[in-house]
Amino acid sequence: MTVTIGRRELLAALGGAAAAWPLAARAQQPAKLPTIGIFGVATASAWSPWIGSFVQRLRELGWIEGRTIAIEYRWADGRSERFAEIAAEFVRLRVDVILTGQSPVPALKQATSVIPIVMAIATDPIGTGIVASLAHPGGNVTGLSLQATDLAGKRLELLRELSPGLRRLAILANIGFPAAVLEMGQVVAAARTLSLDVVKLEVRRAEDIVPAFEAHQGRTDALYITSDALLTSNRIRINTWANVARLLTISGTRDFVEAGGLISYGPNYADLFRRAADYVDKILRGAKPGNLPIEQPTKFDLVVNLTTAKALGLEIPPTLLARADEVIE
Repeated sequence: MTVTIGRRELLAALGGAAAAWPLAARAQQPAKLPTIGIFGVATASAWSPWIGSFVQRLRELGWIEGRTIAIEYRWADGRSERFAEIAAEFVRLRVDVILTGQSPVPALKQATSVIPIVMAIATDPIGTGIVASLAHPGGNVTGLSLQATDLAGKRLELLRELSPGLRRLAILANIGFPAAVLEMGQVVAAARTLSLDVVKLEVRRAEDIVPAFEAHQGRTDALYITSDALLTSNRIRINTWANVARLLTISGTRDFVEAGGLISYGPNYADLFRRAADYVDKILRGAKPGNLPIEQPTKFDLVVNLTTAKALGLEIPPTLLARADEVIE
């Protein structure tokens, strides 16, 4: 038996099939994975140990890169002029949450008031005006703050323990970073209580570092390095110059000591990045960033580089070595 289909019926059948094709194609496409934008203010190598802690904690919480989440990595390499560009890119990508440090947050807030921002390491979010309250940050920013006014004093006490006769201190700071300016002020105040003469080495770009050192060569005994992505990205250059000048150096992060610096004392950044993963987890599950209180560090590390101490002809007091969380030899 032969069935004849008219032209009108054929077109109707084809039209119905054509209408069904896009629906079938959409049904076969995998759903978009929640996306985390990692905005590294320094270099990838500087942040890699901390990012490793962050990703590991995400896995423990059920977020596996490539399977249940996607991660977009961008690195500013310590160059603040890249902040606005990277912020705009994350907005175009429509990431679901951004993990970063403090310094790019103003650029991010200018680019978006919607995408949640988690600061893993914020030097002073209140003093720099990023949030009005740690307990109730509001808006789209939350995370972890390094805000601890006594850290500068503790670091100077460590320098005085290393060198009881210490009299002259240089402070290296990127004055283009408001939090570093605030930290410098805290160091100056702490130095005053110890009757230390202070020299400020103020920089804005990597090219300013060596001239700043050369302008004050021979005028200081120790170097305090403030926390900042620009300085972290140039830590080898800074340590090399300081060691040649035979300066005792102290910083807030262990990566300076791993790169040849003498001593560091400050929050455990790997722990902060682990805790930042908990914030990201809560946000991906529906929490509002403005309702999540900004927390402070609970773990602090004292790291000493014995190789650098020997090169400087310095003997580390046994009492200080006994307190060290890590000794690099």
